[in-house]
Amino acid sequence: MQLPRLKEKYLKEIVPELKKHFDFNSVMQVPKIKKISINQGLGAAVNNKKLIQLSVDELSQITGQKAVSTYAKSSISNFKLREGMPIGSKVTLRNNIMYEFLDRLISVALPRVRDFRGLNQKGFDGNGNYTLGIKEQIIFPEISIDKVNRISGMNITIVTNSSNDLEGFELLKAFGMPFVLNN
Repeated sequence: MQLPRLKEKYLKEIVPELKKHFDFNSVMQVPKIKKISINQGLGAAVNNKKLIQLSVDELSQITGQKAVSTYAKSSISNFKLREGMPIGSKVTLRNNIMYEFLDRLISVALPRVRDFRGLNQKGFDGNGNYTLGIKEQIIFPEISIDKVNRISGMNITIVTNSSNDLEGFELLKAFGMPFVLNN
């Protein structure tokens, strides 16, 4: 089996570049991506149970890995929500599937976003992990626009083992994430 393109780039180009940039003594100190978590919350699923299965199927198509349903942890009467009701879907990607998805996200999906000017740098959490929100799932080429019943968004969280936001930012920038430069 062939190595994913971004994993090969990480091993051959990004590791030496970041090691030199941050003056690390060992390649083990260089930050790396541990996992990518994709969540899709569906508030309308309270009234329509079919939306959950459609969401799971779409996430599975987009990522190439089986997604699972998420369930409400507590009841909220104002939203007609009961504990244990399905309210969304999620999938966690690791290893080669993670690199393949990141490659498709950077090179195919993000350029298809309407009025795209770059990703905001404020999506970092203080520990080098980055979260971005996508408003439409139809930016992914795996989704056929004709078969979409409802446009829904998703949150994509890229979890790194870096110790701060600067290391995480430099890592993702080296992978080719199109960040907008804040002045």
